[in-house]
Amino acid sequence: MMLDSLIELLVAFFLLVGSIFAVIGSLGLARLPDFYMRLHAPTKATTLGVGGMIIGSVLYFSTRGDGLSLHELLITLFLFITAPVSAHMLAKAALHQRLSVREKTGGTELLDKRGAKR
Repeated sequence: MMLDSLIELLVAFFLLVGSIFAVIGSLGLARLPDFYMRLHAPTKATTLGVGGMIIGSVLYFSTRGDGLSLHELLITLFLFITAPVSAHMLAKAALHQRLSVREKTGGTELLDKRGAKR
């Protein structure tokens, strides 16, 4: 009985932490001023958010007698591989299109490959 309560508390903790990270990432996507900052918020925070929720799912289903599920491990692997790659590709496309940066972010000019200002 005590072990079930402890597992339920851990699952609730990881779900709460994961959902808080996901909400923070979503708010960052909606509120940050330029594309590069908007790109940073969801790739970092929501990755941690989904990671927390998956840890909660692994804890819940592994203690219910089914054992460790391969589904959660595959979701985690896919998430941690695709999120940084897609963010990198989006940032490279924005740099290629010479997407402007807001004054508040500190990077007011773009540099070419040699480090010279454009």
